[in-house]
Amino acid sequence: MSSDGDGEAEPVDPDEYDELVDADVETWVDENGLHIAEDEITGVSSQGPDERTAVENLAAAVETHREADEDTTGDNWL
Repeated sequence: MSSDGDGEAEPVDPDEYDELVDADVETWVDENGLHIAEDEITGVSSQGPDERTAVENLAAAVETHREADEDTTGDNWL
């Protein structure tokens, strides 16, 4: 039986996700075996049990980040 980190996983292309087309995505595995994906442009990062999940989570987080940046309600109290 092999674990997720033992085999060669198919590489994930961040361009598969519309939210990450213009992103500069870096992925790595931390000391606990958790996969991390970070967009170097926005500084947004996410994680998952495997690379694909980490990148999927990153795409959702970047989309939320961009929506917040585009908020034009005028409520800029922060």
